[in-house]
Amino acid sequence: MIIGLLECDHVAERFRHIAGDYREMFGSLLGRYATQLVLKPFDVCRGELPASAAACDAYLCTGSRYSAYDDLDWIHSLKGFVREVREADRPFIGICFGHQILAEALGGKVLRSEQGWGVGVHEIEILRTEAWMRPRQPSCKLQFMHQDQVMRLPADSLLLGRSDHCPVTMFRLGESMLGLQPHPEFAKGYSEALLLDRVDRLGADLVQKARVSLGQMTDEVLVAGWMAEFLGVDSDPEDNLRMK
Repeated sequence: MIIGLLECDHVAERFRHIAGDYREMFGSLLGRYATQLVLKPFDVCRGELPASAAACDAYLCTGSRYSAYDDLDWIHSLKGFVREVREADRPFIGICFGHQILAEALGGKVLRSEQGWGVGVHEIEILRTEAWMRPRQPSCKLQFMHQDQVMRLPADSLLLGRSDHCPVTMFRLGESMLGLQPHPEFAKGYSEALLLDRVDRLGADLVQKARVSLGQMTDEVLVAGWMAEFLGVDSDPEDNLRMK
């Protein structure tokens, strides 16, 4: 199974020693399914898109420093491609910026959050448990790093998860497209490096609180299994490990 990785940004060179670029992060996240899938990266933020939605079996869309509403050629092109993927009924998962671009491309609305930055580990309340969420869990904890949020969902969307800071944390559009605001691909060392690099923007108090939150047990492995199931890759429902 070929998963097109739509790279909407790149990890700064000074941080790549921690966990690599996005292709390495997502490769590590989904590594247990390596015999069943191949990640094929497309450098979207530098103008590279698949020739058509049929180029891959499914798609993952990464986070980005940019906003889904920025007036940039590559973002407009990406939105058009997301609409093409929707028409082709190919599985699609958007993470952070990818979650927001999914909403914007198909009639939703993304804006800067009035609550400010969402950073560190937050608990997500699962509002609806779907068949691909195996094993079932009423909540999960993941790492966040965002300032924008989905404020209005597109038509034909179903809200699946929320958090105190982010009311639209996870949603499904139709049967084959999924948006997830947090970053299951992040290593905690990478989150901490970003926090320390952004003290001037985030404020010392918020950075300190977020760094403390990184000590919590989190559910990246669980959510990786959910993602694999959603994309059509068999996962092990008994494998409910957590990463610290």
